[in-house]
Amino acid sequence: MRLTQILLSKIGKYSKDFSNLPDRYINRAMEQVEWKNPKGIQYKANTVLKRRKFKMGMHRPWTAQFREDNAPGVSHDKIWVEPIRKWSFFRGDRVEVLVGKDKGKQGIVKQIFEERNWVTVEGLNCVLEKMGERKDFAGVYLQIEKPLLVTNQVALVDPSDLEATPFEWRFTEDGEEVRVSTRTGRIIPMPPSAEETIDYKTKSTYKEQPKDTRADDVVQITFEPQLKTFEMDIMDNMGIKEDRIPPKSYWY
Repeated sequence: MRLTQILLSKIGKYSKDFSNLPDRYINRAMEQVEWKNPKGIQYKANTVLKRRKFKMGMHRPWTAQFREDNAPGVSHDKIWVEPIRKWSFFRGDRVEVLVGKDKGKQGIVKQIFEERNWVTVEGLNCVLEKMGERKDFAGVYLQIEKPLLVTNQVALVDPSDLEATPFEWRFTEDGEEVRVSTRTGRIIPMPPSAEETIDYKTKSTYKEQPKDTRADDVVQITFEPQLKTFEMDIMDNMGIKEDRIPPKSYWY
């Protein structure tokens, strides 16, 4: 494998749910068909069984390393992950490392791996890995940020005093849900990079494209629910009246 492919996979930016890539692309990259029935007129239904269990690590689902780790026929032991009711760490957050050689240091969240409750902090909790070694090349050493658990290995930093703090989600008077430091009562704002998508860096800088649905059309109410079937609604709109009397039928 070329060194460029290895480097690109190592610095994959986002988690599956925070990928900044279309879901259809990620699903297509992860798709593996385990079994499907043969083609033929004697087979009425097209049955396809797709692989659902994957090993989630630091390699992103659209990389060659992820496909190598989850090659057809390769199975892995189940990894038990503590469920988090509401994800609260986002790219661009300032956090403090609570364990390891960088304990007490603060940094910016660089990557999110929600499938494993992981985040990586830029420049912290790093190891040196030798990559690209082959017969005619000695390889290079790269400093790779290793993941940290959001449950007990990192903590959000209160922007008012730059100290680590516990927090909880609360609602403002305007109904907006925000993260609030339970130590100082100050709001921990969302980082601008948290709203980055495939279409824009920030919502305010996005420009409507020719094929976009305009915002005015989205908020316009074009459907009024009624106690009618689809056919009855069409008949009323077209002025069709049903005067036929259905014959009597019996269930026995």
